[in-house]
Amino acid sequence: MSAVWRASRAAVRRRRLQTFVIGLVVLCSTTTVLLALGLLDAASSPFDRAYAAQRGPHTVATFDTAKAPPEQLARTARRPGVEAAAGPFEQTVLDVPAGWLWLAGGSLTVVGRADPGGPVDRIELLEGRWATAPGEIVIGWNSYGSPGPRPLGTRLEVPGSAPLTVVGVAAGVSRSAGAWVSPEQMTALRPSAAQMLYRFTHSSTDAQLAAALAGATAELPEGSLTGTQTHLALQQAFSTLAGAYLPFMTLFGVLGLLVSALIVGNVVSGAVVSGYRHIGVLKALGFTPNQVVAVYLTMTAVPAVVGAVLGTLLGSALAEPVLRVAFSGIETGRAAVGDVGAWVSVVCLLGMPALVLLTALVPALRAHRLPAARAISAGGAPRTGRGLRVQRLLGGTRLPRPVSLGLGQPFARPGRTLMTMAAIVLGVTTVTLATGLTSTMLAFGEAGRGDGARIHVEAGGPLNDRPVPVFGDGPTEERLRSLPGATGVRARGLAQVSLVGQVRPVYANFYRGDDPAAAGRIARGREARAAGEITAGPAFLTQNGLEVGDRVTLAMNGRQVAATVVGELVEGNARALDATWQTFLQLSPGARAAEYEVRLAAGADVPAYVEAAEAVDPDLRVSVLDTRNAATVTVVAFSSVFTVLLSTVAALGVFNTVLLSIRERRRDLGMLKSIGMTPRQVVAMTVTSVAGVGALGGLLGVPLGLIAHRLVVDHVGVVSFPESMKDVWDAPLVAGLLLAGVAIAVLGALVPARSAARMTIASALHTE
Repeated sequence: MSAVWRASRAAVRRRRLQTFVIGLVVLCSTTTVLLALGLLDAASSPFDRAYAAQRGPHTVATFDTAKAPPEQLARTARRPGVEAAAGPFEQTVLDVPAGWLWLAGGSLTVVGRADPGGPVDRIELLEGRWATAPGEIVIGWNSYGSPGPRPLGTRLEVPGSAPLTVVGVAAGVSRSAGAWVSPEQMTALRPSAAQMLYRFTHSSTDAQLAAALAGATAELPEGSLTGTQTHLALQQAFSTLAGAYLPFMTLFGVLGLLVSALIVGNVVSGAVVSGYRHIGVLKALGFTPNQVVAVYLTMTAVPAVVGAVLGTLLGSALAEPVLRVAFSGIETGRAAVGDVGAWVSVVCLLGMPALVLLTALVPALRAHRLPAARAISAGGAPRTGRGLRVQRLLGGTRLPRPVSLGLGQPFARPGRTLMTMAAIVLGVTTVTLATGLTSTMLAFGEAGRGDGARIHVEAGGPLNDRPVPVFGDGPTEERLRSLPGATGVRARGLAQVSLVGQVRPVYANFYRGDDPAAAGRIARGREARAAGEITAGPAFLTQNGLEVGDRVTLAMNGRQVAATVVGELVEGNARALDATWQTFLQLSPGARAAEYEVRLAAGADVPAYVEAAEAVDPDLRVSVLDTRNAATVTVVAFSSVFTVLLSTVAALGVFNTVLLSIRERRRDLGMLKSIGMTPRQVVAMTVTSVAGVGALGGLLGVPLGLIAHRLVVDHVGVVSFPESMKDVWDAPLVAGLLLAGVAIAVLGALVPARSAARMTIASALHTE
């Protein structure tokens, strides 16, 4: 084995460029594979993973401390069925002034906690430190706007109390609060409520959660429980969002694995095949066939191991920021989202060198059977008969001689050419798919947005236990409509109804008023306009076995209304439907709106409108709706990242192919240069040799990308894209995508082509 090791080290030192290329390709491929596997791992139950990592509560319960003192609440943690509990934590709601932390104003739920840890709901501190003294506050990362500098050091003016300074930013997976202060500071804020965070032994259904909470609070005074939030409701809200883009991410992960495996196989097998002459020399010197195989496996394993280690380190460093971008739309905080399982790193560290050895073993075993004379002959140059016939045919055309020579070169090594073309095809498929998904998701993000800002106005009522508007429902809507800048107001009422014949209740959104962008949210059919007309998202229709045109019966408070499904929404909650206000009045006469959505004109003064709306009624909660679509941001950002990665890896495969071809054809290049071929013609010939492969790869990859795009957008499940969002292709765009394969091939060939152009005749004709 000492002779094998010495020969392997000598080969590594002598073939520095080839060793570097193998190591670089393995490094880039390992990085891509780690990100792909990390993506697939993170896309598998991301909500459950994040919730488990922070020991999220199964139920967040809010109590009236005037009816249930803290000592009595603390005893509920020891009731049967309670697995773990935290609290009671005093709670209050602060009014946030317009402009604070780049928000337009609204309410902020603040909880007093001594530390972010505990048996339930472990808060992740992202920046700064925890609030431990009076006058300090920690803000939830999703409780402030994105523009401007970081919020640390910002002061919040609190009426009737000293101002609060932001000392930290944290993320709570349960969304139990928007901010946290110390218990001493909470006392100064004069809270009237407290929250308990429970984890129950049985929590998989709404019925189990309700029974467990009833058991835990059985000894409390009646009416002390004022509100609850369950992890199932959070999970449902997340699933509706995540289901729009997790299939896209999974597909990009699979493409990353395929492209990386193909490129590694192409590079390593090409390196062994190009060394057949060296194999023949080793056999002539007395190396046994098994020793020759060992030399080449060792020669490829050394850069493969180095590349795998460096690629794993680089991928691990990139995984967190990349996955944070990929899951920027997750409504579960930022905890655990960017974490990649240890098994991913282990698979990359062991799997990539194993893939290299397996790929090198196939041509090495073929050389194992070759006699020394045949191995030396096979390694001298590719068998030119296959390419020579094509070059002769092309030479009879009017094509420039460098072009005809270049177009014939891929036929000299058909196996290597097919592997390179397969990588280019997958690269073009990825570019095409990413382009289509980006266009579709941008159209999806624009659906229902309109031109102006949207203002959310929450009114008081039974749902939030606040005073109803002093002017009443209708007059409040008219006042909001009459304020400067408003172009439309839509009132919304929320109620739990039943579908006759169905066991599980559903939530109904009843709308009144005008919304110019409502039609943009309809995938099929039309929006509901009259009494007895409803619309719903694809998940709701699928789970209840309904289609557009079907009739159902809504029941509420002993009243029933026959309704017709007149439209399918682009997206929607699996347990919610939309209906008209006339339908609401038939089910509940005297119903009032719980909130209003105001559409402002383009360019309207948003802060001025918010201030004017708050002046209408002090009990109205006014805020600006975030017009960004999280699924759109996620898909566009991640598809861009993976497109760059896969295109780079595919270009490296082309780089290796051209490099090996130049090494094998050194003597041919020397002969061509000796008879007058200029450096510019050498570059043209070399680039042409892969440009044709790239063009063919584009012709195959673009249709595959179009098919993949259609399959993905047709089978998302929670989103029903209308045809206008799917038909994103036009002639200039498709023509540009057809050139993507040529671009990948040319980019990969330019550097070795320029190196070949600078090669002198003497060095080209010099044998090994």
